[in-house]
Amino acid sequence: MKYQKINVELVVFSDHAGAVIEELNFAIDRLEEKYTIFGGGIETSSVEHSGTRRRSALRHVLDAGDKATSAVKLAAQKVADAYKKVS
Repeated sequence: MKYQKINVELVVFSDHAGAVIEELNFAIDRLEEKYTIFGGGIETSSVEHSGTRRRSALRHVLDAGDKATSAVKLAAQKVADAYKKVS
């Protein structure tokens, strides 16, 4: 028989850690009613935030889209101004 190990990593505010652990234990108890679970446990460790937020790839794409839109609008305005001067 083959087994599968499942690892889950969560990061929560320290103030909420106790409640989250309690809810997770409750959820595991409910799972054990339906499935056979061998071993396991919940480990906690402190994590310090570096202070700087890392930007997601989506945020980079959205920012690039905003810059491209601004550049196109600026170029269109310059073309319109040049057209007015020529005509």
